Amino acid sequence: MTKKPVNPGHEYPDLEVSPPESWAVGLPAIYHSMEPAIAQLGLVRTAKLMTSMNQKDGFDCMSCAWPDPEHRSVAEFCENGAKAVTWEATPITVPTSFWAEHSIADLLSRSEYWLGMQGRLTEPVYRPAGADHYEPVTWERAFDIIATKLNGLASPNEAAFYTSGRTANETAFVYQLFVRAFGTNNLPDCSNMCHESTGTALGETIGIGKSTIAYDDFEKSDLVIIMGQNPGTNHPRMLTALEAAKRNGASIVAVNPLPEAGLMRYKNPQKVRGIIGSGTPLADQFLQIRSGGDMALLQAVSKRVLDAEAAKPGTVLDHAFLDEFTLGLDALTEHLGHLDEATVLLATGLTSAEIDELAERYIAADRVIITWAMGLTQHKKSVDTLKDLINLLLLRGNIGKPGAGASPIRGHSNVQGDRTMGVWEQMDDEFLDAIEKEFSFAPPRAHGTDALKAIEGMQRGEVKVWFALGGNLVAAVSDTVAAEKAMHGTEMTVQISTKLNRSHAVIGTEALILPTMGRTEVDLQASGPQFVSVEDSVCAVHGSHGRIPPVAAGLLSEISIITRLARAVLGNSVPVDWAGFEGNYDLIRDHISRVVPGFEKFNVQVRQKGGFILPNGPRDSRTFATATGKAMLTVNELEALERPAGRLILQTMRSHDQFNTTIYSLNDRYRGIKNGRDVIFVNPDDLTELNLKDGQRVDIFSEWKDEPDRVLRGYRIVSYPTARGCAAAYYPEANVLVPLSSAAVGSNTPVSKAVIVRLEPVASADTR
Repeated sequence: MTKKPVNPGHEYPDLEVSPPESWAVGLPAIYHSMEPAIAQLGLVRTAKLMTSMNQKDGFDCMSCAWPDPEHRSVAEFCENGAKAVTWEATPITVPTSFWAEHSIADLLSRSEYWLGMQGRLTEPVYRPAGADHYEPVTWERAFDIIATKLNGLASPNEAAFYTSGRTANETAFVYQLFVRAFGTNNLPDCSNMCHESTGTALGETIGIGKSTIAYDDFEKSDLVIIMGQNPGTNHPRMLTALEAAKRNGASIVAVNPLPEAGLMRYKNPQKVRGIIGSGTPLADQFLQIRSGGDMALLQAVSKRVLDAEAAKPGTVLDHAFLDEFTLGLDALTEHLGHLDEATVLLATGLTSAEIDELAERYIAADRVIITWAMGLTQHKKSVDTLKDLINLLLLRGNIGKPGAGASPIRGHSNVQGDRTMGVWEQMDDEFLDAIEKEFSFAPPRAHGTDALKAIEGMQRGEVKVWFALGGNLVAAVSDTVAAEKAMHGTEMTVQISTKLNRSHAVIGTEALILPTMGRTEVDLQASGPQFVSVEDSVCAVHGSHGRIPPVAAGLLSEISIITRLARAVLGNSVPVDWAGFEGNYDLIRDHISRVVPGFEKFNVQVRQKGGFILPNGPRDSRTFATATGKAMLTVNELEALERPAGRLILQTMRSHDQFNTTIYSLNDRYRGIKNGRDVIFVNPDDLTELNLKDGQRVDIFSEWKDEPDRVLRGYRIVSYPTARGCAAAYYPEANVLVPLSSAAVGSNTPVSKAVIVRLEPVASADTR
């Protein structure tokens, strides 16, 4: 059994740095998956869980929203999926004595890694006003405390109800129903900080904020352009789909400031060639773009496509598609005709020849997928950048045909499903009308607060209660110091969680932690064992069935917690059968079938092997639910990010052994980092220019107009082949550098990929 770690604090004296890897997965991934699993779970428990993960009658992996293939292997999981299951299914539990031994101040001093490794939470705990410690309470007492506080508020809008993307469809639906029955649309969620820019841009241009491809479109594609993402770490099973595409003749282009091992060469651990062979080279072209330069690149490629059409009319653009299904071509053509090449090259850090090559690849391909993640969504102009991405796809009809489309890759396993189920502060009237018709109460209509606005509401004293269904907001959100101060100013914080994280130490005057079952565990209710469902990145919905007994007696499922809380808070004020929901999740699905489009036969279809696919107008029939009924080609003003002399553009990112704010270990194997996280990756030529050196300790200052500098102290420089003028550091630690006011226009997503920083040497720092 693995022992609980000692607290490493926030400095790492055993930090080791080695050269980055040039390939991903293979035998090392098997070892790093199975060694911790067997050590912590045991061989039998490991085998039962790993062979059930992502199977048609098993449970859905909680580590990402990558879709499952129709024909699945026995081991349909990746390294980080195995680590996520090991982390959740650990038999180590937090004992009752823990709460007396560790004060709130002590928890605040601990690292995210230490907190997560203490084991599973098993009993509700309450921190009364003025107390230094949490203390165990009964479930009934916990619900009574929360109900008293909520019902004592002057307005329901004085509470905000956050959601993590790992929450299942049924839970999300019941949760938003409770919140709206309580009287508010304050439903911020983790989407606000990741793919909100995607939803905004795609909703305006093609009428749906979701992917327009199916899983098997990758192997039908001629060209896959991967922008601003690192699949080798964040969704490793995607590498198998890319390998299939490559072996079917597709070209792959990687666009990213950092070279990523998974896009260089992939060793498939389930193939002989991945074990004893050299693997499969993936990226045919690597565009090492400057952070923030994607909008300029997309516009430059679109201009080249239009110029090629002008040179040979009728041979490049898909005029039949454009004429029937789109609007805006003339305005876009006129706008891009004025695009300045020098501005493009400065913004991207690329050469004209590199952009020419990408444009030639795009024009030569009949079926193109563009796929992206946070590298495109966390910039000031992210929404416009993604509109330009859609422009490029539309010019050659690359939406609504096999092997082509827009493919945003989600992080949390059901973040897309949560939004489908109504977890959004801005749900439309059609959804709210359906809720009113189904449940005979009038839900509120005024839009609520998103994640950043909720923090601002706390700062003003307007949000007094923070309730979180999963997640770790204070670690995930930008402007760490301000966010934590705001959270401390609330009257009550409530967290539904499986394990400890920083949000359990950054709390209001009163605080509760409500432990819940994990996705791996059997959920036994009055009508028998229950299952839940999730929606993946390609709109596929399938069931998730727990496989092992709960880690402790008395744990409640998320649905049990929400329905019991609803009964305590609302009583009989709304005609909703909360007790029935808890006892039989089929009843929840019956209601969903009458409220949410695409789920009309939910209870039948979700029981089919592999589940079912939700309708998608752009993908299925080239229909676009925009204001005009057409896909919209849009004109977007390029705003290149300027880098002042002596400064760098910093992006935040995950390490390999990390899922969002959850830290599985202190290693980042592919980037050559071991036993530490306090590092900043800088191009060696930039180090020379800045008169700095590898191994030196520096303070990182972020610079913002009309904002004070923010600082991250004592970080070790790692000389690394990132793009010139760019740097990278891990989040959540680097979130302190991004103010709340720095958010994407139109989506209010934190700008975490374009942070202007200066590095100042630490006096007498060693060079560990």
